[in-house]
Amino acid sequence: MFDFAVFGSVFLTLFVIMDPPGITPIFLGLTSGRPAKMQRKMALQATAVAFGVITVFGICGKQVLDYLHVSVPALMVAGGLLLLLVALSLLTGKTDEPSQTKDVNVALVPLGMPLLAGPGAIVSVILAVQHADGFGGQLSVWSAIIAMHVVLWLVMRYSLLIIRVIKDGGVVLVTRLSGMLLSAIAVQQIANGVTQFVQGHG
Repeated sequence: MFDFAVFGSVFLTLFVIMDPPGITPIFLGLTSGRPAKMQRKMALQATAVAFGVITVFGICGKQVLDYLHVSVPALMVAGGLLLLLVALSLLTGKTDEPSQTKDVNVALVPLGMPLLAGPGAIVSVILAVQHADGFGGQLSVWSAIIAMHVVLWLVMRYSLLIIRVIKDGGVVLVTRLSGMLLSAIAVQQIANGVTQFVQGHG
């Protein structure tokens, strides 16, 4: 039987962690200055990458982490450091790489991972899949994961309309703002990872 309580719980957890409204300025900052068609494609790519990563970890994440002897706090610190590097490039405005490599990088890293499919989302999905009872439980969990990614795609896809309104000056402002938000998210993630690591070994 489809369990709406499980669906709601997993969906809300992922909504809070993946934060579609919060991802909007970061997405706009990272994709600014590109053709509209390319931006739409990147919204889809980022969602697809996030979904792919989440699916893999949902199915065999616990085994992968155990096999590599990687703890969840270590995963959090690594993700945080990666986000911090991206945040610094947004803040300093160093976006003069060749456009092709930039396109690939942005949609896959950091948007798809670790921004959307970050340690928080990965761990939540691993736990939700492990705790789901029977076929109905699994169906509820995976339906919530799919629904969340549809929401993410729609938010990023239609956030591009905002760019049309705020024009270039606004985009620069959004880019700097998203750099600041992203650096705060990154530092918080590193701090959480270190705290859990210390508690675990304390």
